[in-house]
Amino acid sequence: MPKFNWRAGAVVSVAVASSLIAAWGFSRLEAAAAAPAPAADLIARAPDGHFWAEAMVNGKPVRALVDTGASVVALTREDALRLGLDLRPEDFDQWVGAAGGPARAARIQLAHVSVAGARVERVEAMVIEDGLPASLLGMSYLGRLSRIEATPAGLTLRP
Repeated sequence: MPKFNWRAGAVVSVAVASSLIAAWGFSRLEAAAAAPAPAADLIARAPDGHFWAEAMVNGKPVRALVDTGASVVALTREDALRLGLDLRPEDFDQWVGAAGGPARAARIQLAHVSVAGARVERVEAMVIEDGLPASLLGMSYLGRLSRIEATPAGLTLRP
C-alpha cells in the first residue's frame, strides 16, 4: 500500500479551499452587481457609520442624525433659525442632558416632519441653545412610525 504524502495532501487541500473561497467571493460580487439599487426611501449608512437623514421639517430641508437615544427631535439653533423659528433667550427655559453636558433648550412643536416619504404631523421637538453639533431625529418622530427596519443596506422608515 502506498504511503500517504501529507505535504502533497495539505497543498491540495489549500488549493481546493482557495478555489472555493474565490468562487464564493465571485458569486457574492455577482449577486451584489445584480442586486437592485437601494430604494429612494432608504437612508443609507454614512461612511462614519451613522444614519444621516435628509428631513423636511415644516417644508424645509434639515440634515439630521437618526438617534433612537434622543427622546425628541432636537434642532440646533442654526437649523431653527433657517426654519424661521424666532426664539428669544427666555424661551430657553428647559435643561436637557446632551452628549456635551447640560444644555438649555426651548420646547416647540413642529407642524410636520418627513423623512424618506414617512411624514408625521405635530412633532414635539426642542431647540438646543448651544453645543449641539447636529440636529437629531429622535423618538418624538421615530416612535410614531409604524415600522423602522434596519438592514446592512440602511434604514427604511414606514409611516
